[in-house]
Amino acid sequence: MKPKVVILCGGRGTRMEEETEFRPKPLVEIGGRPILWHIMKTYAYYGFDDFILCLGYKGRMIKEYFLNYEMMNSDFTLTLGSNHIKIYNRSDEKNWKITFADTGETAQTGARIKRIEKYINEELFMLTYGDGLSDINIRKLLEFHKSHGKIGTISGVHPSSRFGELVVSGNEVVKFGEKPQVKEGFVNGGFFVFHRKFFNYLREDDDCFLEKEPLENLAKDGQLEAYLHTGFWQCMDTRRERDILNNLWNSGKAPWKVWK
Repeated sequence: MKPKVVILCGGRGTRMEEETEFRPKPLVEIGGRPILWHIMKTYAYYGFDDFILCLGYKGRMIKEYFLNYEMMNSDFTLTLGSNHIKIYNRSDEKNWKITFADTGETAQTGARIKRIEKYINEELFMLTYGDGLSDINIRKLLEFHKSHGKIGTISGVHPSSRFGELVVSGNEVVKFGEKPQVKEGFVNGGFFVFHRKFFNYLREDDDCFLEKEPLENLAKDGQLEAYLHTGFWQCMDTRRERDILNNLWNSGKAPWKVWK
């Protein structure tokens, strides 16, 4: 069975408050589409279209976006009285399967993942953040994970700002530290693959941060490998970074647009 794709969509995005006061950060638009849509399109291009969205802050808006998705992105005829709707030019996303999981208003990343454990029946699952774009090859990422047999794979990327630093020996992560003073090397870019054994490293308590004890302990146990990606990667934490992504999209040269 193909791994499900878990996307963290519940944070408040306080550094983009001029946007996130009114909507969750995954719905902030790049080229007229939510950044969440771009992330899902990347996974779907490689054949992974069974998603679990970890909702929290303004999660209802994400539900509403997808519940109305086909009508808002297609021509349709509505027959009043019968409420019969005929949809034309259906979207390419018609086969996406999406599980909407309310993981709490104040939960941190690790707690959100632990709370969707009941939806993961497969041996492996993928995970990423709802605010980062990359041209990473998801199929090669999964192949790499299967090749080493460890519990976790984390994607190391070259930073544009400070994120969790990976200390790597070969491909094995020997130390994980969140937000140090990074001058060179690789940082945590999301785009994880985990064996379901990883749930044993997580707690449901709101204060469980994925980026702290769970990943730190996984690295200490020698169970975390790094897939080193030297191509494009960009998060969207600020209005400036949103503008960078929009400018790339509008130029017709968005590196993450691997789909047709």
